[in-house]
Amino acid sequence: MKKILCVVGTRPEAIKMAPVILALQAEKQFEVRVLATAQHRQMLDQVLDFFGIKADIDLDLMRPNQSLSSLTSRLLMEMDTVLNSEKPDVVLVQGDTTTVMSVALSCFYHRIPIGHVEAGLRTWDMQNPFPEEANRVIAGCLSKWHFAPTESSRQNLLKEGVADADITVTGNTVIDALLMTAAKELELGFALDENKRMVLITSHRRENFGEPFKNICRALQTLAKNNSDVQFLYPVHPNPNVKDVAYEMLGTIDNIKLCAPLDYAPFVAAMKRAYLIISDSGGVQEEAPALGKPVLVLRDETERPEAVDQGVVKLVGPNYDAIVKEAQTLLDDENAYRAMARGVSPYGDGHGAKRIVDILKSYFSK
Repeated sequence: MKKILCVVGTRPEAIKMAPVILALQAEKQFEVRVLATAQHRQMLDQVLDFFGIKADIDLDLMRPNQSLSSLTSRLLMEMDTVLNSEKPDVVLVQGDTTTVMSVALSCFYHRIPIGHVEAGLRTWDMQNPFPEEANRVIAGCLSKWHFAPTESSRQNLLKEGVADADITVTGNTVIDALLMTAAKELELGFALDENKRMVLITSHRRENFGEPFKNICRALQTLAKNNSDVQFLYPVHPNPNVKDVAYEMLGTIDNIKLCAPLDYAPFVAAMKRAYLIISDSGGVQEEAPALGKPVLVLRDETERPEAVDQGVVKLVGPNYDAIVKEAQTLLDDENAYRAMARGVSPYGDGHGAKRIVDILKSYFSK
């Protein structure tokens, strides 16, 4: 049996790796081990629980308001111990977190081949998003298998000199997870007025900390004031740079409901219930179009241009005027709304995990 170590550190990683882990576990030729770095603790655990996945190794690295340098150094030290003990034949990582970059570097030092799920996303700007662009570029330089979600991602990798034979366009496994979840009866967990439209909000990006995030909150203040018949639901990220400002600026507004981060299944329920989504999340840019929900992205650039090209996602940045203008247009103009709520899914068909498993099976059967 070949041993495959699957690494997850944050909630988005767990969501996108869950279909891959489950598909690998169904194959008798693989011994599958799951490593949780717990870069996000609670948010990671609830996703693994939802999909019925148990971490075999838990590094429990989360610290309050930790710096990237301290997280990276602890990851490298801990991974030395893990790789010496586990001796996996392959390590799979997903996305662009500090966990992914650090694990890829550690595997390189140990000469263990790496498979990069969701490879090839690029903005071509190392500061945007920060530090994710650098993380995925470094991971990409060190990977043996590049599991690209789209043709655009494949082209990015080719532009960087990756051999075509090392790239497989699989579709994004976030759609695998979404379709598995959305098919179930989901509960939001609290009551909302069924007669009112709901705008779902998420914001957590480091590049928006400080004044950009205050601009976002000011825009939400204006939208809530001008649309008393609309309810705004904002699950607030626990980072103090987000949480403290959000509760100070938005906590007393009647039609804005602030709550703790939602577990994965309730969040999918919230996306299904939403009329419009305002977010800086990469995963939401992929998931919401498949559910027919327009997304206004609180970023100036995106590594996921396919949905923008399809006209179902629009970049507004942390810009007060753009957020207010574009959101109000979607709330007021039915034709503009329908144009963005077409239910297209440029990121996958729900079979990405199977394609990844097939590549690994083919490699080890040679």
